[in-house]
Amino acid sequence: MLAAINLSMEGLIDLVVYLLVIGGICWLLLFIVGKVAPPEPFAKIITAIIYVVAALLLINVLLGFAGHPVVRLR
Repeated sequence: MLAAINLSMEGLIDLVVYLLVIGGICWLLLFIVGKVAPPEPFAKIITAIIYVVAALLLINVLLGFAGHPVVRLR
């Protein structure tokens, strides 16, 4: 039973680290897009692409913890 608790704690720690890294990278990219200030249609397109890629990465991470990731990164 202790091994199962240890495994789930490792999974939770990995999940928190992945969320922090993905969130930090997305925040940095959105900050850069805001500072560079491309013309209006391109800024919205770039922002939408950042959100879509972040959502796909989060879905892949969550499916990886379930055992069936969409893309294996290792």
